[in-house]
Amino acid sequence: MQIFNLIFKSISIILIILLIIIPSAIISIIIILDSKGPVLHWSKRIGKNNNIFLMPKFRTMKTETNDVASHLLNNPEKYITRFGNFLRKTSIDEIPQIYSIIKNDMNFIGPRPALHNQNDLIEMRTKKNIHKIKPGITGYAQVNGRDILSIENKVDYDNQYYQNNNMIMNLKIILKTLILIFKRTNIKH
Repeated sequence: MQIFNLIFKSISIILIILLIIIPSAIISIIIILDSKGPVLHWSKRIGKNNNIFLMPKFRTMKTETNDVASHLLNNPEKYITRFGNFLRKTSIDEIPQIYSIIKNDMNFIGPRPALHNQNDLIEMRTKKNIHKIKPGITGYAQVNGRDILSIENKVDYDNQYYQNNNMIMNLKIILKTLILIFKRTNIKH
């Protein structure tokens, strides 16, 4: 049994290096070469029970960008870096959020964490008790429209997830997420 555990741990370490550390190092270098500023952007997000936490993402916006949701910016494309556009469309900018999962602020699956200043979204989720579950890197609203959904529709999908959270639903969300990442659909900016 110990040899099996040792083999499993070794394979896990190799996979972490190949799938996370090496790609993250390459992405970091490209971000540094592409624009001024830090590699990571730490945004204030709303977590379980409406507690604020800091969530990392690879920086995709210029450093002078206001701290608001990108759909609230006038001409958001002017704030996105050249490489940031690719990172957003492929969802690669989300990789550092694994830190938030390890820190226990997030899950892989759950409602996307609202920005600290998205008061309308926070209020609507709180009324439906969605704030009682941890946010996720991907979620039911993400795979059913992502950026093209209204806030009301996002909350409806989040509520459906809250009411019906189970293993089968989570597997469907994971599969749909992988498909959408490769298709690069429903991403405005």
